[in-house]
Amino acid sequence: MATHTRLQTLSVIHDQGIMPLFYHPDAALGKEVLRACYDAGGRLLEFTNRGDFAHEVFRELNVYARKELPEMVIGVGSVNDAATAALFLQLGASFIVSASLREDIALVCNRRKVAYLPGCATLTEIGRAEELGCEIVKLFPGSVYGPEFIKSVRGPQPWTSIMPTGGVTTEVDNLRGWYSAGAVCVGLGSQLIGNEVLKERKFDELTAAVRQALSDAKELRK
Repeated sequence: MATHTRLQTLSVIHDQGIMPLFYHPDAALGKEVLRACYDAGGRLLEFTNRGDFAHEVFRELNVYARKELPEMVIGVGSVNDAATAALFLQLGASFIVSASLREDIALVCNRRKVAYLPGCATLTEIGRAEELGCEIVKLFPGSVYGPEFIKSVRGPQPWTSIMPTGGVTTEVDNLRGWYSAGAVCVGLGSQLIGNEVLKERKFDELTAAVRQALSDAKELRK
């Protein structure tokens, strides 16, 4: 089961404001990525369920994090059905993310008191997600809707917490736009953990990039 409660997980997401997204089939390399993020002060990461045997890689990463990086909150993204969600919950995922709203996943996560962040793109979807107990919804792809969508939603619904993913970069002006619109957190994938970093194993550069992104997020959200 998850080592972090739903409330703890949600608190970290709100506090950190940046959720790095990452997938690689090599667990040894994944551990280096986790360590680099942790050394930068990062305490949140989404492992994306993309390749064959991804659950085996996640298990190894989560076991490593529990021993070596105890404050790291790790969840799993690109989960598309309840069975897959249950598998990752059994392996200790602290949160589950999907590209679309899946009510079957919401029910499974609620039973285990684990945070579920579904992808939503309309007010109807957002409203239904909140009825299902989702505290934060994912706006995906963020580049299609932009910060104005979040601003428009939060006008009549200031209680709604939205995390855009896709179209978010580490550039200060880009981050400022999302946070100013009311984004509670932003998902950063290849813009933060790029292919060159992984291929060339530039983990010191990754630590510096994560540290800078966290610092920018903190400053912009004051």
